[in-house]
Parts: sequence; structure tokens; C-alpha cells
Amino acid sequence: MAEIEEILSTDLVPGDVMVIPSNGTIMPCDAVLVSGTCIVNESMLTGESVPVTKTNLPNPLPGESGEETDSAYNTEEHKRHTLFCGTHVIQTRFYTGELVKAVVVRTGRSVNWCKCLLSFKFLNVSSKTIIIESLDIITITVPPALPAAMTAGIVYAQRRLKHLGIFCISPQRINICGQINLVCFDKTGTLTEDGLDLWGVQRVENGSFHLSEENAYKENLVKSQFVACMATCHTLTKIEGQLSGDPLDLKMFEATGWILEEATEEETSLHNRIMPTVVRPPKTAVAPRACRITRAGHGMNFNPSAYEIGIVRQFPFSSALQRMCVVARLLGEKRMDAYMKGAPEVVASLCKKETVPENFAEILEGYTKQGFRVIALAHRRLESKLTWHKVQNINRDHIEANMEFLGLIIMQNKLKAETPAVLQDLHQASIRTVMVTGDNMLTAISVARDCGMIPPKDTVIIADALPPHDGQAAKITWRYAENLEEVCHVDEPKTQELYHFAMNGKSFAVISEHFPDMLQKLVLHGTVFARMAPDQKTQLIEALQGVDYFVGMCGDGANDCGALKRAHGGISLSELEASVASPFTSRTPNISCVPNLIRFLFPPYICVPHNTFMVL
Repeated sequence: MAEIEEILSTDLVPGDVMVIPSNGTIMPCDAVLVSGTCIVNESMLTGESVPVTKTNLPNPLPGESGEETDSAYNTEEHKRHTLFCGTHVIQTRFYTGELVKAVVVRTGRSVNWCKCLLSFKFLNVSSKTIIIESLDIITITVPPALPAAMTAGIVYAQRRLKHLGIFCISPQRINICGQINLVCFDKTGTLTEDGLDLWGVQRVENGSFHLSEENAYKENLVKSQFVACMATCHTLTKIEGQLSGDPLDLKMFEATGWILEEATEEETSLHNRIMPTVVRPPKTAVAPRACRITRAGHGMNFNPSAYEIGIVRQFPFSSALQRMCVVARLLGEKRMDAYMKGAPEVVASLCKKETVPENFAEILEGYTKQGFRVIALAHRRLESKLTWHKVQNINRDHIEANMEFLGLIIMQNKLKAETPAVLQDLHQASIRTVMVTGDNMLTAISVARDCGMIPPKDTVIIADALPPHDGQAAKITWRYAENLEEVCHVDEPKTQELYHFAMNGKSFAVISEHFPDMLQKLVLHGTVFARMAPDQKTQLIEALQGVDYFVGMCGDGANDCGALKRAHGGISLSELEASVASPFTSRTPNISCVPNLIRFLFPPYICVPHNTFMVL
């Protein structure tokens, strides 16, 4: 075993192997996990308060079918295995006889060279001349009193914002915020409440939907694959004895009434592999955990009457893939099961066609038009040849195929009380509002109508763009949101008709690539952008800025980081350290901070009656 040496964090260089303390630490650099698992608070970077589980970088076994091949490490691609600088490692899990180790990939030190000074130096210009020339540039281009006046105004504006519970880490943005004439809003956690309530479930058996059910934990469903998926397909963990994780996962798991157990440090020290997290129904009488499992993924001593499931591997939720997946095994079974949850359209596309009900689209449309958030579940029985070791290194694409569709979970997401009034104030001030969300298109349109972003009498036209296929060029089709079967044949709606364009992330990508001229027209009248990935939110901000809008962005700081940074005035509603990801951070967890950000900033901008903003 290699000798462990204690050094200063300033002495770390890329390539060093560092040991992560079991009681947690603040990361002094970017490092990739090579052994063990860490639970990390990344709110410093993302503004998201939910702890994230980081797993060790897989060690592929090349040459076997379905398994990953060797590839170069990439921070973005392997972010689920990367501990980022400044984030807080809450706790770790480890292997027997080993420590949780990570390899340093990037430190915070860099050398900044002034190109102008180097150029002067190469020309053998004297130091005295360099200083004089530099001062000449400053005094000629900048009036002497301007910096003092700008600084005084910025300090005054920051002080006013602080009294309103708005904090700023990017003072140079303050001068622009008074000119904002368009604001983009995230939906969940911004326009609507953070919490989701489980409204009901719609199970599928033999390719047909059952009637909607309010309880997912009835006695006859306890041992069903549907409930097993709800109980296992999540990234929940226990921190100081309390379940912690994504609010949606918490609601879904609580609805089952099941119990989650994690291995203690004493138990992990007895085995040469990390013991799996176990979930079970509350009424199951079982022996102590250490007696039940002799080795994770191998032989098990168990009580025949016990019914519990071990989560063997997690493929965490990805905004780009719009789904997550886990591999689990029922206690005593030899074969493993894969469970998946995610966007209904995505999950259905990965399932066998005969398991997806014929009226799937109709049922989904019915719920989304009412503003419900819908999550789909799927299951697959894995091959017996997939051992515990192979599962740890297999590609998720091999797991997430030929699934069986299990049904839908219907979640209710209510508007925040302040949302309609704030949007009305912005409209009266001639400030345009846009929704950009990762949720379903029809759900987003329903919420936009409920909050007043789209007036009741206005028409919503959905733009569907298809990429080139089988020799056919890319094309755009138009549909009315009120009647999806009715196609809009006109290239441009009547000028006297008040209309709003809506599109999803896939259409946005196709239009950006193949119809750049059309994109400008769409963003000028686009109000709802749904199923947008984080990078697409940023691209939308850039597109709006490209047509001369001064753009504000308001989000919860999680998947909106890029857009918050790119906007002229990005404001996060996170109560934690999301200010690192956003120029402005509001302590008030609703969008009432947006008009305040515009009203009370730089002194030349004042608010007069009826929310009309005027420049003195």
C-alpha cells in the first residue's frame, strides 16, 4: 500500500492521487473519483440544494459485447464522477482495505500574461515608456470623473438591492439591468412551487391502461414491478438519518410507503465491495441487514418471507437524456432488473411497441393539457449472464433498450401565489415574458395560460421541426395547441391575430441548424420553449440577444446556470450559494424580485405610476 503524505492544498498538481476524508471536506481542486463513492453538496456551483452522489470512474473491460470502450476523460461527460473545486463532500463510502481516492485533474492556479507588455518587451521598449504609454491610453479614452461616478452609482444600487434581499456579485451587470425589456423564466420552482404532489398513477398491464389510481401502495400492488420502480428508481440517500434528494424522487418514494436502508461504515468494512442500498415494504419482517447479505452481488442468506430489493447500480438523471435508470435485484433472485423513469415520450421510445398502449399519446395529452407533470416508468428483466462485475462497467445504452412500459405517475405542480401579479406588472411595463423549461410542451403551455403569460384569447402555434431523413430535407410543420390534429397551413398568421409560438428542444436544435433565418422570427414571437436542455437555454438567451433584446433570466439555479450567466441580468431564487452561478441572487423565493431588480437599480432609471419605466 502506497504511503500517504499530508501536504498543503496549494502544492497539489494534476495527476496527484488524493484521499477524500471520510467525514467530508471542501474540495480544493477538481478531481475525478477512482475508488469509492461520495455524497456532495454542489450548491456552490449549481444553486441546487439537493445532494449529489458521485461514483468512481468506471473501469471498462474492452472486448466484451455491450460494455464501454476506453475513452479519454472529459469533465462534462464524466461530471458524475468528478468532484469540483469549492463543493462540499458531505460523506463518503469506501471499499474494505481501501480509501476513497481521487486523481487531481485541475487546480485553481493559472498564470495570466499581459500580451501588450510582452509585445513592448520584445521590442526593447524601456519600462518608463511603457508606463507613460499605458497612462496615456487610460486618460485619453476614459474621462477622469467617469469611474468615480460609475462606482458611486453601482455602490448605491447594490445597497438598495441588499435592502430588498437581492445580492449581486457582478456589479458591471447593474448598469444594464435598467434596460431589460424581456425576461425568461424557468417553470418548476420559479413560476410554480418547488414541491410536487402525487395526484395519481396510471398503470399499464398487457399493453392497456388501468383506471387512474390515487394510491400506489395498495396491498395488491406491493410486489408489482410498478411499485418496485417507484421504490428503486431514484438517487435518494440518508444524511444524518434523514432521506435527502430530489423533491420529485422524495414524493414518489414516500408514496410507496417503503423503507430505505443504507450500509453502515461497520458493515462496509466487512466486505470487499460496497454494499447496495436496500428498499423494502414497511411490514416486512427481516433479520438484521448484516445477517441477510454476505457479499454485495454474490451469495445471500435471506429470510424467504422477506421482500426487499438491493440497488446495484445507478445511472443518474441526465437533462440531455431526460431519464434515469437503476439496476436492482430482488433478494434471493439470480437475475437482475432494470428500472427506468423519465419523460413519457423518451421512455415510450425505448420500450417494446406492444407494451405501449395505443392511446398513450391521447392519455398523455389529456394530463398535460390540465397542467400536470407526467413521469413514465419502465422495466426490463436483464440477462442472466450479466454479473455484478459486468453491471458495474456496462454502458447505459445497453441497459435502456427493449424495456416494458409500466405506466405513468401524475404529479401536480401549483403556481406560486405571487406569479400572476408579477407577470401582469411586467406586461404593463411593456416587458415581454418567455417561459423556458425542461418540462412537457403542453404542460408548459397550460401553466403559461394559467399565470397570464399567454392571455386566454391568444392563439398558440406549435412549431415542429424534423431533421433531414432518408434524403428528404429538414422541414417545419405548424400545429394549433388547442387542437393538435389541426395543422396550420399559413406561413405567417394573420397580422391582426395575437399569436405565440411554442417549440421543444429538438425542434429548437433543428431550426437553429437548418433554418437560422426562421429562428429569428420564431424567437420574436416565441413564448414557450419546452423540453429545453441546459445548453439550449443558454442558446435561446443568445438568440434573443441577437435580435437586440436586453434579456433577464430568472431560475432556481439548478439547470439554469449557463442561461443565468449569459443573460444581461440573471437572478437566481436559490437560498444557498447559487450566487456563484448567477450575477444576482434573491433571498425571496418567488419572481417578485424581478421588477424590483429593474426598478431599484442604477439611479437614472426610476419607476413612475403604472409600472412605466422612464429614463431621465
